[in-house]
Amino acid sequence: QVQLVESGGGLVQAGGSLRLSCAASERTFSRYATGWFRQAPGKEREFVATVSGSGGPTYYADSVKGRFTISRDNAKNTVYLQMNSLQPQDTAVYYCAARWGSITRRESEYRYWGQGTHVTVSS
Repeated sequence: QVQLVESGGGLVQAGGSLRLSCAASERTFSRYATGWFRQAPGKEREFVATVSGSGGPTYYADSVKGRFTISRDNAKNTVYLQMNSLQPQDTAVYYCAARWGSITRRESEYRYWGQGTHVTVSS
């Protein structure tokens, strides 16, 4: 059972930056592809970014490409989401998720989920 804990959310003005962290309990976390998803108020949860267990291949949603960067430090069992040039439409609860295997943007493919961290971007 992999436990994931997100942190780093908060309130930021448009154009600002935040870095989210996802800490995992699993010692073999480097074997898990890890993704970030988000759910805005009144909307369905959507894919944001994902990174392979090795930290190599990554994949981003078009809406965040060029602004967000996903990375990981397997020595710390932590995955990060650096978010720059934040806009009000980025306001959402951000979830970290992990799966054994390769990266995918499909939400249903991720078995383990964190509780989420709130990000609010004011205009």
